[in-house]
Amino acid sequence: MKTILVLCTGNSTRSQMAHGYLQHFAGDRAEVLSAGVETHGLNPKAVQVMAEDGVDISHHTSNHVDEYANRSIDYVITVCDSAAERCPVWIGRTHRTHHPFEDPSKGTGSPEVVMDKYRRIRDQIRGFCQAFVEKMEH
Repeated sequence: MKTILVLCTGNSTRSQMAHGYLQHFAGDRAEVLSAGVETHGLNPKAVQVMAEDGVDISHHTSNHVDEYANRSIDYVITVCDSAAERCPVWIGRTHRTHHPFEDPSKGTGSPEVVMDKYRRIRDQIRGFCQAFVEKMEH
């Protein structure tokens, strides 16, 4: 079983969505973890838009990357530039992938406009995660 760690700045939105989709697509073929270089708590809007797509992340917690410093990690995926710059180095067989996504929590406008931004970024993350799992298996 492969271990995948998704990193973001605060482990509240983008990394949590990626964590949910990676686990959804990989099933029991991977253990998926997520963390931040800081911890900001789980974003309720991320939970909502993921639930709309049938993926429950409401049980996730916001974790700090240091919690996984001594773990063997096969894949580290950074989903924002800040995390990529501040990402610790894992020695050994760890493969790093960087795919930055826009931060939906920075969206402004009416509640509908903000939620549309969350959904758009969620869909981008879903596509990336599905392709990542397919590639990982080959």
